[in-house]
Amino acid sequence: MSDYDKGMINRRRVLGDAWVDKSIAKSNSFNGEFQDLITRYAWNEVWGRPALGDKTRRLMVLSTMIALKAYEEFAMHVRAALDGPPESRLTPDDIKEVILQAAIYCGVPAANHAFSVAGDILREKGLLPAAEKQA
Repeated sequence: MSDYDKGMINRRRVLGDAWVDKSIAKSNSFNGEFQDLITRYAWNEVWGRPALGDKTRRLMVLSTMIALKAYEEFAMHVRAALDGPPESRLTPDDIKEVILQAAIYCGVPAANHAFSVAGDILREKGLLPAAEKQA
């Protein structure tokens, strides 16, 4: 099995088929090599390493996305973490703890925005009451 194929298995396991299919459908002559690169390296070489496991990597990715203020990627990984396989799924409390940790190490404004993004997703999924607004 090729590195690409192994990476695609990991990518689909972590992000879900729907997201990966949507991402691959956007592949073209301009960005296709990038899609191939991240599938082989990020999803095979890194996510395929056995030392940490998917749940730990999910936590790390969320905190990194907050630090980088990459909120679109943060939102994608929050959704994937909530919907992932049971053994690597994160709970709303897990996500809250990541954001609280990030508040100290990445700054309050970054964490405030992350709480807003995650809160919207939790409400969308029925995991946070619609009436329960954030400050």
